[in-house]
Amino acid sequence: MESSQNLSLRPGMKVAITQQVSARHYSIATRVVGTVVTAEQRPTGSWYAHSQDDKLWLDRVVLRKADGEITTLNLDEFTHIETLD
Repeated sequence: MESSQNLSLRPGMKVAITQQVSARHYSIATRVVGTVVTAEQRPTGSWYAHSQDDKLWLDRVVLRKADGEITTLNLDEFTHIETLD
């Protein structure tokens, strides 16, 4: 995922986020549709990442799905974000 994509996400936007889970010789695509609650970079609890404040920073989006469920997605370079009307 390009960081500019993450920066363009604003609370209240309805989006569909598609991600891939890779296995040995195949991948599975997952799609989550919801309204953006927050979109920001957050540190992991990783103690071995040698980055800002010795933490690995990830792009994270918190979505509220239509049924009210709240879910957090960690975005990567393979994440596809589609804005919905």
